[in-house]
Amino acid sequence: MEQNNQTVVREFMLLGFTSQWVVKMSLFLVFLIMYTTSLVANSLIVALTLLDPQLHTPMYFFLCNLSCLEVFYTSVTVPKMLSNFLSRRPSITVGGCIAQYYFFFSLGATECFLLATMAYDRYLAICNPLQYSGLMNHRLSLNLAIACWVCGFLSPLLPTLMISKLPFCGPDQIDHFFCDADPLFQLSCADTYIQQVAGYTLTSVVILCSFTFTIASYVHIVRALLKMSSGKEWKKPFSTCASHLTVVSIYYGTIIFMYVRPGVNQSFNLGKVVSVFYTVVTPLINPMIYSLRNREIKKALRKALSPKRFLLQFFYLEYLICFVSRLPCQNRQDQPKQNSKVNLYCPIRMDRYLVIIIDIFGAQLAN
Repeated sequence: MEQNNQTVVREFMLLGFTSQWVVKMSLFLVFLIMYTTSLVANSLIVALTLLDPQLHTPMYFFLCNLSCLEVFYTSVTVPKMLSNFLSRRPSITVGGCIAQYYFFFSLGATECFLLATMAYDRYLAICNPLQYSGLMNHRLSLNLAIACWVCGFLSPLLPTLMISKLPFCGPDQIDHFFCDADPLFQLSCADTYIQQVAGYTLTSVVILCSFTFTIASYVHIVRALLKMSSGKEWKKPFSTCASHLTVVSIYYGTIIFMYVRPGVNQSFNLGKVVSVFYTVVTPLINPMIYSLRNREIKKALRKALSPKRFLLQFFYLEYLICFVSRLPCQNRQDQPKQNSKVNLYCPIRMDRYLVIIIDIFGAQLAN
């Protein structure tokens, strides 16, 4: 009789940060600016890395993967949070909540593995500079990146399947801005001890193992830098490692505080504030610390934004449009003589004209 009176919950209410309209609008603007900036900065890093041949190295390949991951990572939680700020009834379906949980923890685990891989890459580059190009070749870097993504998406699969089997009978309010593990455990009307043990054990293993490997790599790097006699030799690698350690400290410090602990008895208000750091702040500062302060990235950015390059790309685009749009007239062998003026604009003539212009600007860029 008691089971029949229980109501199956079809959707959850995400309470977010506050119910006051003025505060919600202020937070909406702040998070919208941060989210947009994060998307633009990370997308810029991805574009520069793909377009500039000088950035086709293992270090920037991993940075490209990290920036691409940050775009997906923030997009799992922030757009829903922004829409809930504007909604009078901020809700999410149970299926959508579990899907958000899976992708959030999948991308989080992938970031842990990527940070560890990037630390290993820097270890090889600094501690074994002569053998670096042979050890960290294109094939190995590609395999490491694929392994990070595959292992990251496989890690939370079992806890997600276990949570999806839990019954939710009410209440239906999640005191958070996204579907985290603790609120889901507390909303279930069944015993969640096994799910909690499986979830926190897996997250602890992923976080602590990747964190230990990352710190061990940087310890070896610092030891190698201290052995260098000249200050000029260790200034650049030390600056790079210091920026990497800043990101590692912020990211791992917050996720260890949130997920490497037993039990779920914790203030959700504190949890929401800490969650902002690894869901919004870290993806925002990652491109600034890792890449935009980098000399090669700055050089590639100036090169991409130079007027000559813009003009070259413009003429090249015009050439392609002309070639495609005028292609049929190239095959008109039996065209009447009264239409001969049109042939002046066929791709046979325009091709030569635009190729000369492109060659001129290409030579200027090369110089």
